Amino acid sequence: MEQDAINSLELEGSVDPTLSVWGLFLEADIVVQAVMVLLILASFWSWAIIFEKVLRMRRLKERAGQFEEAFWSGGSLDDLYDRLDNRPPDPMASVFVSAMREWRRSSARGLSSASEVKASLQQRIERVMEIALGREMERLERHMTFLASVGSAAPFIGLFGTVWGIMNAFTSIAAAKNTSLAVVAPGIAEALFATALGLVAAIPAVIGYNKLSNDLGRYAGRLEAFAGEFGAILSRKLDEKA
Repeated sequence: MEQDAINSLELEGSVDPTLSVWGLFLEADIVVQAVMVLLILASFWSWAIIFEKVLRMRRLKERAGQFEEAFWSGGSLDDLYDRLDNRPPDPMASVFVSAMREWRRSSARGLSSASEVKASLQQRIERVMEIALGREMERLERHMTFLASVGSAAPFIGLFGTVWGIMNAFTSIAAAKNTSLAVVAPGIAEALFATALGLVAAIPAVIGYNKLSNDLGRYAGRLEAFAGEFGAILSRKLDEKA
């Protein structure tokens, strides 16, 4: 009895080192460890994508504002095209360059003055702007699928680690023939830790995906509006030449 009392007093003032975060990882089964490592890597990669996309969208919005200011300043569109032809600095400039390039090619062949091919030229200009817009948005949306996958799959991956850890906990109980908390706690803690890592990876990925999808949708609408306005300007120029 005295020995039991001493042991209980020691346990009250001590913390099992195996129940720390690092201890849980080291003591976990190899399968649970693999799940933990996978979720940690997914979380780091998700945060990297989120930060990169947020900073990139901020830069693109600033550049789009600068380009729109230059476009609507009343200056020559040909001069603006000559400055941007080699390396368009942002998607909006890329849409502009693609349309102007097609316009200049047709003007050089004298096709824009022929009324019978005016509609065909306008369709080609609209088509090249759509292609350029789609290509630029595809680049911006790169890795978004990864965020969506992490947001939807990470909780289930963590749940798999949880189930596996609980199975190991019950196996330990059966092997030790002891249902005390000291036998059950490590396995249960490992299982819950895997679940927590799944949520840590999933929650930022879902929030980041929703926020970035909204920003990309607005930016795509801005590009489409510009393409429509620029197409109308070129259409008026075609009418004047016709």
